[in-house]
Amino acid sequence: MEITVMSNILEKNEEVAAELNAMLTRRGIFTVNLLGSPGCGKTSLVEQTVSLLKSELNIAIIEGDLYTSKDADRIAACGAPVVQINTQGGCHLDATMVKSALDQLDLDEIDILIVENVGNLVCPAEFAVGEHAKVVVLSVTEGEDKPLKYPLVFRQSAAVILNKIDLLPYTDFAIDCAVRDITGLNQQAILMKVSCRTGAGLTGWLEWLKQQVQLTRKLKM
Repeated sequence: MEITVMSNILEKNEEVAAELNAMLTRRGIFTVNLLGSPGCGKTSLVEQTVSLLKSELNIAIIEGDLYTSKDADRIAACGAPVVQINTQGGCHLDATMVKSALDQLDLDEIDILIVENVGNLVCPAEFAVGEHAKVVVLSVTEGEDKPLKYPLVFRQSAAVILNKIDLLPYTDFAIDCAVRDITGLNQQAILMKVSCRTGAGLTGWLEWLKQQVQLTRKLKM
């Protein structure tokens, strides 16, 4: 019975996610489902992205957290429209939550929509939210074992951000092993090494986003 219930939940979510994806594509809005553990630097990446791209592209954020609006407040201070979703203990966002949040945004004024999911490497990977691409953030402070311990999110992600590379000298993180394992799970994933604190490597991330915006606009036409 539990398996049947879970299957029904996922099927319904996929239906809503497909509807959202089609609508966002028609509008030419490139949509990212941003995943990663608590503390990996998702919000810092969003802050940097907004600050560095807001003169070129309109970016909106849907912020998922169990409780509080602390991250949403940080992002709003950077000058981006942001909608907070509090799951009240739920371990992931789903397509219905995102659909409701979209009602609070002016979709005619958005080029990129970033859905910052709840901090978790397990549940969010199973629930599409209408995105064009999943992106997972892995920080060097977490350990290089995470890709093999949580393979689904790395297999599904179009891009993998290795964050906090400025801290490499102060950790035992085996970056070569992490890169090997990520590549073994997903040869198509774009792998980027960045430091949101220093700004190192962010140019590649920003260029990737701009390329994806152009591709999405072509689908709109």
